[in-house]
Amino acid sequence: MNESINQFNPSSSQPVDPTALSLTDSAAQKVRRLREEEGDSELMLRVYVTGGGCSGFSYGFRFDSDLGEDDANFDNGDVTLVVDSLSYQYLQGSTVDYTEGLEGARFVVANPNATTSCGCGSSFSI
Repeated sequence: MNESINQFNPSSSQPVDPTALSLTDSAAQKVRRLREEEGDSELMLRVYVTGGGCSGFSYGFRFDSDLGEDDANFDNGDVTLVVDSLSYQYLQGSTVDYTEGLEGARFVVANPNATTSCGCGSSFSI
């Protein structure tokens, strides 16, 4: 896994930890395939946290073509994972993976900060 980081928040007093988030090779490969289907090799995978879900917070994923000034990005080769500053605080130390199994195919977050999570893994609490 080849990872690097850039931070785009000049007003932040704390630097982003380059090991704060990681994107597995499996997830990066799936993003490459999805970008090909979309016809845009510049798309980045954004992971974010929202309120709600059966455990309190939910993970969300979407493609994004723009970086906000408070975004941090983490690279695996030519694939970029983007996280906004609000979500970053909940996701530090997490790994984003892509799995295919009996529950279907999906991106998943292994979050060491979560004290509980729901059965499907899409929501959590801290």
